[in-house]
Amino acid sequence: MSGRRSQSPFANRILIGAITVLVLIVAVFVAYNANNGLPFVPTYNLNVQLPDAAGLVASDSVLIGGNRVGYVASIGTTTLPDGHVDAVVHVRLNKSIKPLPVDSTDLVRPVSPLGLKYLEITRGHSPQMLAPNATIPASHTRLPVEIDDVFNMFTPRTRKASQINFNSFGDAFAGRGADLNQALSELEPLVDHLLPVTSNLLDPQTRWAQLFPSLEQAAHEVVGVAGQEAQLFAGLDQTFTPLSQATPALQSAIAGGPPTLRTGAQQLPEQAQFLDDTTNLFHRLRPAFASLASASQQLAPAIAAGIPALHRAPQLNGRLVTTLQKLQSFAGDPRTLPGLELLTETASLIEPTVAYLEPAQTTCNYLALFFRNLESALSESDVVGSQLDVVALPLPQLPNSEAGPASAPADGPPAPRNAPLSVQSLEDDSFLHSNPYPSTAAPGQPSVCQAGNEAYATGRQVIGNAPQVQQRTTEQTKRVLP
Repeated sequence: MSGRRSQSPFANRILIGAITVLVLIVAVFVAYNANNGLPFVPTYNLNVQLPDAAGLVASDSVLIGGNRVGYVASIGTTTLPDGHVDAVVHVRLNKSIKPLPVDSTDLVRPVSPLGLKYLEITRGHSPQMLAPNATIPASHTRLPVEIDDVFNMFTPRTRKASQINFNSFGDAFAGRGADLNQALSELEPLVDHLLPVTSNLLDPQTRWAQLFPSLEQAAHEVVGVAGQEAQLFAGLDQTFTPLSQATPALQSAIAGGPPTLRTGAQQLPEQAQFLDDTTNLFHRLRPAFASLASASQQLAPAIAAGIPALHRAPQLNGRLVTTLQKLQSFAGDPRTLPGLELLTETASLIEPTVAYLEPAQTTCNYLALFFRNLESALSESDVVGSQLDVVALPLPQLPNSEAGPASAPADGPPAPRNAPLSVQSLEDDSFLHSNPYPSTAAPGQPSVCQAGNEAYATGRQVIGNAPQVQQRTTEQTKRVLP
């Protein structure tokens, strides 16, 4: 008996087609959601807190070291205690990178200028690891500078000017392809030498990595003077605009620069000895310059009086010819040199005396005061002649007073306190006051001008310098012009 063979279910074409369509639908669904992870694949989930999502969307990639290790599952928000709202990005990472150190950092970066973004994570070095569903805080996040932020820092007028510049650059390069090709071909030496140059720039000794942070810091420091900087450029424009009208003169000045530099290179070394001598001279003149401040009161009248004399100097120079001729014959006389030697020896001998007497005039002005007072004493005159302007001082008859013979310097007694005022006057004060050798700021003496500045000490004898401190100067005399 022939039995009927059982038919296999895979022999049914309708069933096979339905299974094939179902498999295709599942494959398309899985492929469509591949960016959101494959089903039944375990993941390492983390949260990344960002100050701003910065254009991230769900299904954006997460990269570590340039390799895709996960994707953005969703984006939420969280409210901080200060009321500020941050973005929280939920990411799903491959189990192979688990775990991440707690000091790992993240950065939102653009894939292209079209606006697509991805999240880049940089592994840290901490021994502590992030547990699943842990959060990388916003303090570990760096946000990029968006291209629209770069453009938004320019004002509308600046953006308009930039458009005009780009259009002008386009017109400038239009039809010059062959010239550009030739220029690029001639850049070959630059490219050949670029590698050693960049190697030097990247050397740690050049501190190239600090250049742009330093420029950023410098830019922050000049923000407060940005207005003044703008005015500076406006002033430079006002300066260079007239200079542009004097181009031929500037060209001539620049053309004369090389000959000037060559002459300077030849002559300046020869002038070095002169400059050294001049420096030494001014170094020696420093004390004299320091003394000019104190001597300016005397120099100013002298200069005022010397100006009219300078106007008459040409006439004097004409009359000096005969004098100079006589001086020349005097210098040629054989007796002159021995006389000058004797004069030099005399000057050396009297130098200590002059040094001792010099402060009496330069500091205390005694010589000028003597002649002024002498002139004042002889200034009274009548039809008969001049008379001496002095008054005789009658002295009382007291012990050892100057009114008669004395056995010792007068040393009192003082007038009684109950005596009349006429008796208590200086005429009845029988005390010797004598200072035959007063201090005049000479070497070895105090820097004071004792003579003429003593205060009269009533009721006691004073011989020599007064005990109290005296003034350092005396009255300054003035020149009386006719």
